[in-house]
Amino acid sequence: MMIAACLISFAVTVLVGGKVILPALRRMKAGQSIREDGPKWHAGKSGTPTMGGLMFILGIGIAVVVAGWGQMRQGVYTHLYVYLFALVFGAIGFFDDYQKVKKHQNLGLTAAQKFVLQLAAAVAFLALMRLEGMLTPDVYVPFLQTYIHLNWTVYMIFAAFVIVGTVNAVNITDGLDGLATTVTVPVALFFVSVATWWGYTQLGIFAGAMLGGLLGFLIFNAYPAKVFMGDTGSLFLGGAVAGLAFAFDMPLVLVLVGIVYIVETLSDIIQVTYFKLTHGKRIFKMAPIHHHFEMCGWSEIKIVVIFTVVSAVFCALAYFGVMGRVIG
Repeated sequence: MMIAACLISFAVTVLVGGKVILPALRRMKAGQSIREDGPKWHAGKSGTPTMGGLMFILGIGIAVVVAGWGQMRQGVYTHLYVYLFALVFGAIGFFDDYQKVKKHQNLGLTAAQKFVLQLAAAVAFLALMRLEGMLTPDVYVPFLQTYIHLNWTVYMIFAAFVIVGTVNAVNITDGLDGLATTVTVPVALFFVSVATWWGYTQLGIFAGAMLGGLLGFLIFNAYPAKVFMGDTGSLFLGGAVAGLAFAFDMPLVLVLVGIVYIVETLSDIIQVTYFKLTHGKRIFKMAPIHHHFEMCGWSEIKIVVIFTVVSAVFCALAYFGVMGRVIG
């Protein structure tokens, strides 16, 4: 079923996405407005269709329903819950993208509006997972094979913060052609592997669908990109990655599988903080860090390849870190 989900998602993303969604975005003139403070050579990307995340969101959704139908007939809906959770974040991103396209500028929802909507979605998902008995306040620590016990109030605050942070970290990573897509492929493969090892077929179906959808989207998103995923896709992916981590009840694994997202976000935070404290000085040539490497002369392809290798290595470490966990 995991393999079927991967293949279905890939096929739908490539066929429907390429034949229907991409042409529709071009007709809508849903072009991306490039940040004025970004690298000057990115100006040539202006007008490239955005909101392309709709392609893999559709592919994943169809795969989850078709491949997971047997699970749902048995009353197991976990894979559907994670998809719907990610879909809420995708909807927030879509509204943001639509506002940008409508106003023809790189400004959509305010930071406060995004935060409130994302926090509400995170709390609702966590409440549902707790109701379904899939969450515990015992935070699993990879490699050490131990748990940190928290009371429910502290856990919920911690969990909501981690989810919102992960979602926005993936969004920040989406700054080069194919970067967020390729970096997330090893993450999806990690969750497929863990689901296979532990027998979590329902979650493996979603992870497999995500893997197939990303590989299909990469055909259009690899350098030079024919379409960008936009906030529609990056917020959905952030929700999917965070949702899977919590559905597996091991949020700390995000430190390893999300290492690239974390470094990207920290580079942005460090740059802004240092700039304010020193009244204009910078640590990086440009933030987030993928732009720093661009300014150092690295090509987009080189950056994407290296960042993806780093993601794959840390995902492999994460897999070995959780193999000893006893389930049940």
